Amino acid sequence: MTVRSLTGGDSEGLAGVELTIVSRISENPYAVLVRDLMHRPGEMREHSLDVVVSESFGNAVIAVPKGAELGIDARFESLHDGVLVDARVTGTAQAECVRCLIDIAMPVRVEFQELFAYSEDEAFDYTVIDEHVDLEPVVRDAVVLSLPFQPVCQKDCLGLCPECGVRLLDNPGHEHEAPIDARWAALAGLQDFTQDSHDANDSPETQEEKS
Repeated sequence: MTVRSLTGGDSEGLAGVELTIVSRISENPYAVLVRDLMHRPGEMREHSLDVVVSESFGNAVIAVPKGAELGIDARFESLHDGVLVDARVTGTAQAECVRCLIDIAMPVRVEFQELFAYSEDEAFDYTVIDEHVDLEPVVRDAVVLSLPFQPVCQKDCLGLCPECGVRLLDNPGHEHEAPIDARWAALAGLQDFTQDSHDANDSPETQEEKS
């Protein structure tokens, strides 16, 4: 973006001075220059980006991690009030199965359509800045909303054994002895005590017969 600044009058012999401001948006890997499309309704072109994620997208359970790569295939179309972007984003998210807790990789495939307006009107969420469109906030929102709330390694994941914690899919037929109901535990002890008392009171002849 070029800004012309006029300082002083003719008596000072100073002409207009051009100051070139390099916008930081041009350094943004998500930014796409659309100078060739601006104010040319009907013009369109396609553009692809491979972006390395600088900050993870997601939450503690599932996210596109920092350092991962996202592919963005986009079509840019010039309209009267801005530039319309149709894009498809692909990548891989890292997650933890909420049932069995193993690490899993999940594909990310999401599409979005968004208008980047020329005017900074409140009616528009995004605008063209210094002849660029910044896709980062749109990509981030689209990816995060596409991630499953409760990722699982497979639909029929059986989770973990509640007693020993073993992964049930890795151990088919895994089972434990049925636990004794706490309400009957005291009676079980009483039964053993009664049996011992009965044996002690048996006559010698009866004990010989049992032996």
